[in-house]
Amino acid sequence: MEQSSNDRGRLKAMLQTRRAAIDPVTMGFPQRMPGPGRRATGLSQEQMDVLLTRTQGTYNRFENSQLASPGTDLLTAVARTLRLDEQEWAFLWRITRRENPPYPLHSSSGMAIAGVWQRVIDQVDGTLAYISDVEFNVIASNEDFRRLFPRGQGPANIMRWMLLDPEARSDVLVDWETRWLPVMMPTLKHSVELRPDNGGLTRLEHDVLDDPVAGPLYRDHASAPTPFYDGSELPLRHAVHGPGWLTTCLAQPVTAPGALINFSIYMPGDSLTRRYPALTQSLIS
Repeated sequence: MEQSSNDRGRLKAMLQTRRAAIDPVTMGFPQRMPGPGRRATGLSQEQMDVLLTRTQGTYNRFENSQLASPGTDLLTAVARTLRLDEQEWAFLWRITRRENPPYPLHSSSGMAIAGVWQRVIDQVDGTLAYISDVEFNVIASNEDFRRLFPRGQGPANIMRWMLLDPEARSDVLVDWETRWLPVMMPTLKHSVELRPDNGGLTRLEHDVLDDPVAGPLYRDHASAPTPFYDGSELPLRHAVHGPGWLTTCLAQPVTAPGALINFSIYMPGDSLTRRYPALTQSLIS
């Protein structure tokens, strides 16, 4: 795909900066001795070819935007060799392929969020709000969220609680098998497939599969599209306010791909869409 001169320049500058920050000695190359030859700091383009196990000149053509639609394997190898972060990884894909990356670069991405998010969540009043990492551990929550649960204490892992906790299945999540499982189980399976090296997700899936109640249902229902959209409604029994409906919208922190920001409105009685049919329509016509 044709790149503008500005895009080519920005890509080259980023790659050169990253190459310059890596000492070739730490990558197994001999230390340069005084004398004639290349004196620039960092990895050379020729050394990049060696590290990428590519023919000589491949990396030069890549850095100078002379490779049309570079493949996923090359982009991943370049990004990991140059130790790009997730934002740079996304930039690399947008510049070279005009699309977002199909998976995160680092298995640890989405496991931490900026501390300011807890301050933001603390300020949310009247709406249940929490943030979970890629393993579904709850890493920030507000008082409205915690009051939803019996004993006023939210779970450490929201997915584990929803799928495996007996109290969640029988008391809190109304119509657990018919309403909640079609949403939660495909979400877990997709997360495991997206991050196959994540030990926390793998353990969670194994525990679900080993559970006599959830296991058979997971095998039957997890391989399906996730029927979730902003404004999804699910029935539950609030620990304080009793039976009602939870209307949910999801977002993602920019610097923590895979983490989720969950804002949910609890309403006792009928669902929001039954009360206000216009909510089912798009905000933009």
